[in-house]
Amino acid sequence: MASSPSEHEIQQLIRLACGRGAVRLWRNNTGALVDQQGRFVRFGLCKGSSDLIGLRALEITPELVGQRLAQFVALEIKTSSGTVSQEQQAFLRLVQELGGVAAVCRSIEQARAVLDIGPAGGPSE
Repeated sequence: MASSPSEHEIQQLIRLACGRGAVRLWRNNTGALVDQQGRFVRFGLCKGSSDLIGLRALEITPELVGQRLAQFVALEIKTSSGTVSQEQQAFLRLVQELGGVAAVCRSIEQARAVLDIGPAGGPSE
């Protein structure tokens, strides 16, 4: 019996399958550690920020026809049974409220649907 993919494996599959063409995705590690000099160092965008962040190119509105705009993308990656923390939910809500694309994704198919890209990486038909 094959085991279910881990969150890290799902994340890698989504990043590689969806992070090309009009979309670019980067891994966002967040956390904290004590460095070799004993200093406390925080890393990542902020507490609750999504696993994959990126940009999606858009062409919109009559006055902007022909111009390319970048839309912020935040994908929180979870396994089929993984839960989203309150901080993660708040980050996703903020991105959506400010006009970005933000969602919880548990598969490549979900990520493609959220990003409106087809199997070959281009826009869905």
